[in-house]
Amino acid sequence: MTTAKKIFDLAGAAVLLVATSPILFLAILAVRASSPGPVIFSQTRVGREGVLFRCHKLRTMYQGTPSLPSHETPVSAVTSVGKGLRKFKLDELPQLWNVLRGEMSLVGPRPCLPTQTELIECRKRLGVLQALPGMTGLAQIRGIDMSNPQLLAEIDASYLRTASFWLDLRILFGTLYRG
Repeated sequence: MTTAKKIFDLAGAAVLLVATSPILFLAILAVRASSPGPVIFSQTRVGREGVLFRCHKLRTMYQGTPSLPSHETPVSAVTSVGKGLRKFKLDELPQLWNVLRGEMSLVGPRPCLPTQTELIECRKRLGVLQALPGMTGLAQIRGIDMSNPQLLAEIDASYLRTASFWLDLRILFGTLYRG
């Protein structure tokens, strides 16, 4: 990771955390009121070099839902508030803490579960695990999820070959403003 990207990540995460704190506070209240259980959902994910870390999100599913990749989780497991949080990507806001801790970047390959071995192997083969995982990435704005591990790893590798400050800005804006 370049020094410029690290500075961008830390400054961006700090500014975004402050700027979104009123929204985050309201989202926390909505999660708390909508269903029992903790507000923050922490899940073990695969980070840079394959090192495991705890990735934080606002809880969007009912307590007790099995830990599965998003594309395998039953729609009925998502709370009504969770649907809205996911639609507007607000459930990802606690990951700003992961960025401040140096476990994630604002933009990079999305972190996967340790059980997603096919994706991990594809990423390892293509050198994707050398990068910090991101809150958003090129695959997300292209609508590619983890259900196609080979394609996802190829898009992640493509991002890493062409990564730049301007591409990161395009991905961030594409995440916020995608139709």
